[in-house]
Amino acid sequence: MDTIWRPIKETGHLTEKIVSRIEQIIDESNLIAGSRLPSERDLARLLGVSRPALREAVKTLEAHGRVVVRHGQGVFVNASADEVMRIRLANQEVSMTELYAMRNVLEAPAAGWAANSATDEEIERLRVALEAEEEIRTQPTDYGRLAELDAGFHLMIVEIAKNRFLLQTVGILQEMMAAGMETTLTVPGRLDRSRQDHRAIFEAIRDHDGEAARIACSSHIIGAREAALLRIRGVESPE
Repeated sequence: MDTIWRPIKETGHLTEKIVSRIEQIIDESNLIAGSRLPSERDLARLLGVSRPALREAVKTLEAHGRVVVRHGQGVFVNASADEVMRIRLANQEVSMTELYAMRNVLEAPAAGWAANSATDEEIERLRVALEAEEEIRTQPTDYGRLAELDAGFHLMIVEIAKNRFLLQTVGILQEMMAAGMETTLTVPGRLDRSRQDHRAIFEAIRDHDGEAARIACSSHIIGAREAALLRIRGVESPE
């Protein structure tokens, strides 16, 4: 298995070599759909290739359906099952309310599990993600970047919960909701409320308080749903 990490010689057909090697890594490491590959920097270093060359290979893999790139989050293993689920959900014209309800069903318990199982290292990673999100909120508003950080914070919690099928499912829901996330964050008062909610979720996970984490996450998702519906109706938030 160690041979899959040997440096690649940067000679002819480099993109094809990198594509082949990443596919080998996915297959031989038994990575399931939803598994995240190493960061671009780490993967380029491990394979001994430049980051531009790696990006070209990742584009090819994405075009072939082997991986999916979630901006601000990383590169994830894709699978035909994922695509089937996306198509089914899209064809059923799932409403915003239904999507938020599903988030609540999945993510609130995940926050509780994360609080119960989080290691010191995972708590530190979550703290760094939270502070990056809080920092950008103090700057001229870039809603696209905020949406990426928001989604990344929630996905990290699901990762800490250590349930790979849950991670895969939440990732799909996030992709479906990505188009509406910016609208949610533009509702007056929502940015500050979201910041407070994320801080409460983090503190509960840090304190290993599973019930508090579950309640804080559920309250946050319900508030986000209400803000989204207000925006859709063209009504300003009373906050």
